[in-house]
Formats: sequence, structure tokens, C-alpha cells
Amino acid sequence: MKQKLILAAAATAATLAGAAHAQPAHAQPANVVAIKAGRLVDVVNGTVLKDQTIIVNGERIASVGPSASAKVPAGARVIDLSAQTVLPGLIDMHTHLTSDPLQHGYKALGVSDVRAALYGVRAARLTLEAGFTTVRNVGGEGFGDIALRDAINDGDIIGPRMRTAGYALGITGGHCDNNLLPPEYKVTGQGVADGPWAARAKVREMAKYGADVIKICASGGVLSKGDEPGAQQYTLEEMKAIVDEAHKLGRKVAAHAHGASSIRESILAGVDSVEHSSLIDDEGIKLAREKGTWLVMDIYNDDYILQEGERAGMLPESIEKERVIGQTQRDNFKKAVQGGAKMAFGTDAGVYPHGDNARQFHYMTKYGMTSMQAIQAATINAADLLGWKDRVGSITAGKYADIIAVKGDPAADASLLTKVSFVMKGGSVVSSKD
Repeated sequence: MKQKLILAAAATAATLAGAAHAQPAHAQPANVVAIKAGRLVDVVNGTVLKDQTIIVNGERIASVGPSASAKVPAGARVIDLSAQTVLPGLIDMHTHLTSDPLQHGYKALGVSDVRAALYGVRAARLTLEAGFTTVRNVGGEGFGDIALRDAINDGDIIGPRMRTAGYALGITGGHCDNNLLPPEYKVTGQGVADGPWAARAKVREMAKYGADVIKICASGGVLSKGDEPGAQQYTLEEMKAIVDEAHKLGRKVAAHAHGASSIRESILAGVDSVEHSSLIDDEGIKLAREKGTWLVMDIYNDDYILQEGERAGMLPESIEKERVIGQTQRDNFKKAVQGGAKMAFGTDAGVYPHGDNARQFHYMTKYGMTSMQAIQAATINAADLLGWKDRVGSITAGKYADIIAVKGDPAADASLLTKVSFVMKGGSVVSSKD
């Protein structure tokens, strides 16, 4: 019943939003579009090409090549981006679109599942308009993220392509439980599962209700009450059971893990990505490289937590935890880059305001990546982790026409991606600014 209410509410919000915001993305895409790109970032080869023409047919890219030899079909709509740099749509691998960044801690107790899903309608639009045409949503209440994904797919609202997790799995009293209320309320998070068989059952439940990916809490967290980020929560035995069950069902597993031991055991259990990785040590970096495990490190939101956390309702203990590990996480990001670990872009959007995702690029280059590496982390690398290399992540014939543009050269300064001037998703123009 709750899920039906969420879907109905989201559909109502979409109708109202459509009336208030006449978005070009609602229109049917032109049959054929030719995009003239002054510069084009080839994320596969790590180069920037000049004077390229992209032919888009419907939702897909038909061809890419030098403008001098391009054959533009008669009647094609021409979009002139010859004074800009064109890139594939960006991908954020760690978002919470149904989370309001101003409603943390005890303030979040007043947010219903329906309200969270409705908030996600606005967050999805802001994220897409910021140039993030694909996201992985790693946890949401009431399966609201799944309802949001389905509403976007059905064309009811605009937003990025989504892979969603439903509830994140965790232990009783852990980071993914609700520890804000006293015992007489008898509140337990809906993702809580203790022991290997209970954890397997919870994986099956998430898959049943539409989860594309399984999110687990292997360690304590920053924004949870009464635990420590560095403390391991799920055991290796429990995580192996989760990974085995998820992979049998065709789902990848993302592990929230701050502490060194939880990171190592998540990797040994076979997870596909480790989120946060704040206290990763040399052994963890080496193991991630050897096993091919992706690291998704959110190194921007430290700023927001420390500057705006109190106003947003974050607990004093959470702000203090961030003071302890925030800079360490950034330093360890640099070590992971230097150590050759596979890195994908993820920001924990929802901790900070949606649409500000690209602010992380500055910190990725400050702490060890080149601008091209940072762009690759948010395009071809993220697509690989997502399992969608054949669909998104590069401007390549056959893939979705998810295309953005910026003024200047983001391959020299990735922070320019905070000012995206053109967004196309699936051949439809979402926004275009002078």
C-alpha cells in the first residue's frame, strides 16, 4: 500500500511539475540531430579531438567523426556547439536522490516516505540539469528511489537514468539501522538482517521489489548515531553470503565501508565497489587493485558537513566524526590514485544539495588525479562499474545520446564541469544556455 501511495504521489507531482516547468525533455526527440563540437573529449583514449560532428538518430548516437568529412543527413536539426567542449553525460555512482540535505538527524524523523519520494522529483531534475545523465542511487526509504526510477523511465518526470538499491542492508544497531528513537518505539530499519541466511533473504527481498544493486553497510558511519566509522559491522561470513546471493540474482554489491578492516573484508567477500573508503590502508589499496574492486570515494561533502551540518540537523557527534576522518579520506584518495586502484566518481549527493555533484572534481584533481582521469572516473569508469559500458559513458556510435557541453577545456580544468551549458539525454535536449 505504501509503495502504491508513493507511486501515485510521484505521478501527481510530475503532473504539477510539468505544468510549472515546460521542459524540452518532455518533447519527442528530433529524428536526426547533428551536433557540431568545437572540441570533443574522447574518454576512451584520454584525448581531446577538435572539430567533430556527432550524428544522433533518435535516442542513440549514429556516428562520430571529423566535421570536414561528416555526412549530415538532409533535414537534420543542427546544434552548433563549435565554441564549446562536448563530453559524454556524467555519472555519479553514489547518490541518494530521495534525501533532503536540509533534513538530517532528528529532523529526518518528520519526513515521510511519500514526502521523500516527492523530494526526489526535484532532486532528479536538478541532477540531470547539472549534467549527470546517469546515477546509481545507493539507498532510499520506502522504495521511493525505485518508484522515482520507474517514473523517469515511464516518462512521467525528467531525471537521470537510475540504478537503485532500495533499502541498504545492515546489522541491528548499525549504520543502516534507525538508532534515533528510544527502545519503547521498537523501531528497526527495514534493511536490517543479522546472520548469513537472514542477509540472503533480505537480498531476495530487495530484488523482489525492484533493486538493481545491493547496498550493504560493512562499517559504522559518519551520519549515524552511536557507532564509529572505523568499526566493522557485517562479518566476512555475512558479506560473502550477501555477495553470493546478489551475484546469483544478477545484482552487483556496493559496500559502505570506512574502516580498514571492513574495506579489506568487503573486498575479500567479492563486493563490486567499496564506498567512502575513508581509512583504507596500503593493504586495502593493494587488495583492491589485485581483485579489481572499484573504490568510490566521496571527497567533496566534507566541506558541506563541516560548514552546513549543524543547520541541516546533523548530530554534533556526526560533525565531530567528520572532523576526525574527512581530511584523512582525502589523503587516502591520493594514495589510492597513486597505488593504481580502480576509481569511479561518487559524491553521496543528498548529504549536500543535489545538483552540486560536479564540485567534487576540484578535490579529485587537488588530491592526485589529472583532469582527464577525473572525467574518466565520472564517465567510462563509472559505466564499467555500473555494468552499462554498452549504453553510456562515452560518445560512441550505438550508445545513448547522453551528451553535455561546457565552455573552456575541462580536460585541462575539470572544475569547469560545475558550469554545464548544454545537456542532452537520449537525444532530447534537457537544457541549453548561452
